Amino acid sequence: MTVSSFAVSNVECLDLARSSHPISSGVGFLDHMMDQFNSHAQVGVAISVGDVVENQHNRHAEMDQSILLPLCGSELGKKMKEILKEVPAGSTSRFCCPLDEALVECQLTKKIEGKLLAFSLAPYGIYPRSTGRTKIGCMETKHVEGFMRGLAEHSGLEISLQKVRGDNGHHIVESSFKALSRALRNLLDGTSTNELDSANFASLWGTDSESWKQSIALNREGKHDRKTKETGILVDLKLDGGVNGVSIESGIPALNEIFETLAEEAKMSLTIKCRGDLFVDDHHTSEDVSIALGQVLTKAFGTKAGLNRMWCAKADYGAAQVEVTMDLSNRPCLTHNLTLTEDEFVAGTLTTEMFDHVLDSLTVNARMTVHIVELTKGATVQETALATAMAFGRALQLCAAVDPRRAGKTASSKGTLSV
Repeated sequence: MTVSSFAVSNVECLDLARSSHPISSGVGFLDHMMDQFNSHAQVGVAISVGDVVENQHNRHAEMDQSILLPLCGSELGKKMKEILKEVPAGSTSRFCCPLDEALVECQLTKKIEGKLLAFSLAPYGIYPRSTGRTKIGCMETKHVEGFMRGLAEHSGLEISLQKVRGDNGHHIVESSFKALSRALRNLLDGTSTNELDSANFASLWGTDSESWKQSIALNREGKHDRKTKETGILVDLKLDGGVNGVSIESGIPALNEIFETLAEEAKMSLTIKCRGDLFVDDHHTSEDVSIALGQVLTKAFGTKAGLNRMWCAKADYGAAQVEVTMDLSNRPCLTHNLTLTEDEFVAGTLTTEMFDHVLDSLTVNARMTVHIVELTKGATVQETALATAMAFGRALQLCAAVDPRRAGKTASSKGTLSV
């Protein structure tokens, strides 16, 4: 029996609303991917293929998926086109979604006639290395492209999906659907991740926005005070818009500048005082300060319910241009391609290997997933380090921002970020 012999019913795409109907294509993993629109685009998606039978999530798995997946994409695309009517032709949006083993970039442009402009996700992982995964659950990976093409052609969107990096097939596909969902949300909002000066961006996320007011009203803060044989550290952090200023005294000038830059871009108040065994070297001080800062951030974030959760941000410093893509995921992972092997020191006072370790210690203890992409190499490691700190802070500020439209709910298809 072919897919076309089944009726497709209850297809919906509702902006900033939930559908009362299920997502039930008959292929369980595809349903899970389409559910990302609900969580990350805040678009209520529903579709049923054939008869919906309770607990028979893969009832269509043996059917011709070269027809099934494009069918689902096309039907959703038709409904998506309706909620995109007010978006001006030519509007664009871009989002990168970080998972611990994948990073996919999505670019969207509103057109009269949509098309899949670029699609580069294969191979789906490295196991086996020659082909990657051919199936994830019961879904055949080769037909993801057909889903995206159907969606593009019927929604009026020009869609580009490019894998930046990724070794895990499940996460490559998941990253693509989440990146698409987040880019769609931005397109509907009239914003894009690195266009921070637009009126729409200011309305949603600026200092006069409801997001800003609710973020400040949470009074999020954290403090860490500890002494060991190697270091004595005090870290005091407030996600208060930075009204109490930044003061970093680690004993390592380059580390001070990195964290000062990060905190100022993140619009947070931060005090760090450390007395470390610098007579040994910079290792214990830079590591312990980064661990403590990460732990304090985790405390300040709380459950992360209602937060924006993901963002990507670019920054330039000197010749260096860096993009940081961040997810307050509770699944710590740092991946980067920074050129760090040509200098032993950052600005003469922090060893380069410890700058690498600082990034890892901060990311792991703040329980984030962070991908750093070096777009242009700095003339020195200091330029690279400060561009990274700036982009990290900008991404952090938007990830930690309250999205009032979520009404305190977690931005996750699981409904929680608990591990």
